[in-house]
Amino acid sequence: MNPSTASPLPAVQASNPAEQIARAGRREAGLRVILPLALIALLLVAWEAIVRINQIPHYILPAPTLVLRTLFEQWHSLAPSLWFTVKLTLMALAAAVVGGVLLAMAFALSKWVEIGLFPLAVVMQVTPIVAIAPLILIYVDNTMAALLICAWIVAFFPILSNTVIGLKSADSNLRDLFGLYRASPWQLFRFLLVPSALPYFLGGLKIAGGLALIGAVVAEFTAGSAGRNTGLASRILESMFRTEIPMMFAALLLVSLLGIVIFVAFAALAKLMIGHWHESEMRRES
Repeated sequence: MNPSTASPLPAVQASNPAEQIARAGRREAGLRVILPLALIALLLVAWEAIVRINQIPHYILPAPTLVLRTLFEQWHSLAPSLWFTVKLTLMALAAAVVGGVLLAMAFALSKWVEIGLFPLAVVMQVTPIVAIAPLILIYVDNTMAALLICAWIVAFFPILSNTVIGLKSADSNLRDLFGLYRASPWQLFRFLLVPSALPYFLGGLKIAGGLALIGAVVAEFTAGSAGRNTGLASRILESMFRTEIPMMFAALLLVSLLGIVIFVAFAALAKLMIGHWHESEMRRES
C-alpha cells in the first residue's frame, strides 16, 4: 500500500464531523430566528385580512398597518413616554438587584436573619401590587418615587429567592474541601458561592426584568397620572379615554417590544457570562 495515497483519508474523515456540527449549529441558529418571525408574520397577515374582509372599524380593532402608521406618526409623543418607562424599569430593576443580592448574602451567612426576614419578603411578593399601589401613592409625596417603589416590590423577590437558592446550592463536598485547605470566608464566597449562585441569579434577572416592566406599567395605571413626563401606561389611558384605539395599540406594541428587548438582553448576558461552563447555557452538539 502506498502511504502517500492513504494518509489524506483520515484527515478528510476527521474534518467532516466538525463541519457537519458547525453546519447544524448555523441551521439551528437560523431556525430559532426564522420560525418565530414567520409565525408572527402569519398572525399579522391573518389579523390584517380579518379586519379588511369584515370591515371592522378602526375604533374597535385597528389593522396592523394602521397601528404601525400611527406609531410612526405619533412617535414624537410616544418616544418621551417610552424613555420614561425604560428609565423607571431599569431604576427599579437596579434597586431590586442591589437589595436582593445583599439580602440574599445576609440570608446565606445567618440563618436567623433568614428566619426573621424571609416571611416579610414572601408577604411583599404575594400581596397584589394593584392593592398596595394606592397606599404607596398616598404616603409617598413624590410620584416618581412612588412608581419606583411599586416596580421595585414586584421585581425584588425573584432576585432574592433565586440568589438564596444559588448560594445554598454549593456542593457540600467542595465546602469541606475549602475548609480542609483553610480557605478564608472571602475565598469561600468568591470561588465557590458566587459561581454556584450566578446561574440562579441570572435566571432570576430574566424574570425580574419583565416583572419590573409590569410593575412600572401597573403602578402608572394606578397613579392615573397625565402630562408629558409620564410613561406608556399614561398614553394607553389617554387613548382609551379619547377612543384613540390605534394609538393605544401603538403604545401596547412598544411595551411588548420593550419587554422582549429586556429578556433578550439578559438572555445574551447569561450566555456571555456562563455559556462556556454551565450546562444551562452550553450548546449541545447533538
